[in-house]
Amino acid sequence: MSDKKIKAVVAGASGGIGQPLSLLLKLSPLVDELSLVDVVNTPGVAADLSHISSKATVAGFLPATGGAKAAFKDADIIVIPAGIPRKPGMTRDDLFNINAGIVKGLIQDAAEVAPNAYILVISNPVNSTVPISAEVLKNNNVFNAQRLFGVTTLDIVRAETFVSEISGQAVADLTVPVIGGHSGETIVPLFSQVTPSVTIPDDKYDALVNRVQFGGDEVVKAKDGLGSATLSMAYAGFRFAEKVLRAVKGEKGLVEPSFVYLPGVPGGAEIAEKTGCDFFSVPIELGPNGAEKAIDVLGNITEKEKKLLAACTAGLKGNIEKGVAFVKNPPAPAAPAAPAAAPAQK
Repeated sequence: MSDKKIKAVVAGASGGIGQPLSLLLKLSPLVDELSLVDVVNTPGVAADLSHISSKATVAGFLPATGGAKAAFKDADIIVIPAGIPRKPGMTRDDLFNINAGIVKGLIQDAAEVAPNAYILVISNPVNSTVPISAEVLKNNNVFNAQRLFGVTTLDIVRAETFVSEISGQAVADLTVPVIGGHSGETIVPLFSQVTPSVTIPDDKYDALVNRVQFGGDEVVKAKDGLGSATLSMAYAGFRFAEKVLRAVKGEKGLVEPSFVYLPGVPGGAEIAEKTGCDFFSVPIELGPNGAEKAIDVLGNITEKEKKLLAACTAGLKGNIEKGVAFVKNPPAPAAPAAPAAAPAQK
């Protein structure tokens, strides 16, 4: 196992996802230095976390104290939950332009001061923010597809939980592959490939798929419009980040689906050809280089899953193109971006 000291960064650390995610990273024995950045409150969050008796040292940064560039300097892993939720009167395009702009700026800073970092993008819409990130990294000649990940783990976490509820199988024992993208119909749970295998009754299949695809709506409704999935997303973000760090430290056999640029990952080009999408979430074997291998799980999918996949790719292509176009043909400047502290809806 590598004894390299690890610096982890959370961008958007004062928000509903960022604070619990920062707490989990502070508790991790794999993290030696934790750097937090946001537009508000980070010194307070950092001071609070710094009193916890775990080994990671904590520092908080604001725009006035160097912002993201100071926080990102020489980082090993950068997790980005920064963004805002949709507010009354705001169109989806308004929301997209603000969050896309936030991510674009953060990735530009990362490209300049931490070009070799593993970058984990949580900010919605992931289907577009990951292509945005790739374009910015390409423009800076530091793009490494094996080190850029869209975090889709919340879809897997939900699928594991909901399948356990139906099947009675212990959730800790379940592996449920979820592929495609990270919103609505682009999310494709492969219940036929659950291990250990489970049988989903026909009369429950469609509702189960829908619940995995739109689980975020369940949380928004339960929070009565006062929030979205922040705690479960923080857990999912930490779970993926921890797997990346364990792989970096030399642990073998770690696999988790993630939204990646397939042509740049070993084994990915063939999957990109099958799906018609260069960015796509499939199970990824993690290692010291990041995404060591994209695992093709499309060979054994059922007819129902083929229909889900067709709907997924139709929507996903547009999401990807929108992200690429945002960098190549930037929209006209809008109102000033709101704070990054609030979470994008999950």
